[in-house]
Amino acid sequence: MAKALKPGDKVHWSTSQGETRGKVVRKLTSKTRIKAHTAKPDTDHPQYLVQSEKTGARAAHKPDQLKKS
Repeated sequence: MAKALKPGDKVHWSTSQGETRGKVVRKLTSKTRIKAHTAKPDTDHPQYLVQSEKTGARAAHKPDQLKKS
């Protein structure tokens, strides 16, 4: 589980295509729409908006899915 992530931190996570690398854009603590998906974090269960370094795509991830690089 990733600890104390902040904007700009480099992270990696697993996908069905393998491992993806990117950076944290911001911490999410309220309902946020990203493309066709709605992330539903709250202050007790935050998520992180991350951006892939390869494609530039952004997605919300739970902290236990992310590992600092």
